[in-house]
Amino acid sequence: MPKEAHTKAAEHHENAAKSHRTAAEHHGKGEHDKGREHATKAHEHSKTAREHSEKAHSESHAKK
Repeated sequence: MPKEAHTKAAEHHENAAKSHRTAAEHHGKGEHDKGREHATKAHEHSKTAREHSEKAHSESHAKK
C-alpha cells in the first residue's frame, strides 16, 4: 500500500537526519571515528529512504 511505503520512507528520512545530527556533534567534538560511524548510518538510512520513496511514488501513481 502507498501509505505504508510513505510511512517507511518518512521513518528512514527521520533516522537519517538524526544520524547526520549525531555525526555533526561528534565531528564538532573532534570525535571523528564516531562521526564517520554515524555518517555511514545516515547514508544507509538515506539510501533506504530513497528506495521506499520510489516505491511509494510508484504505488501512488498505480492507484490512479
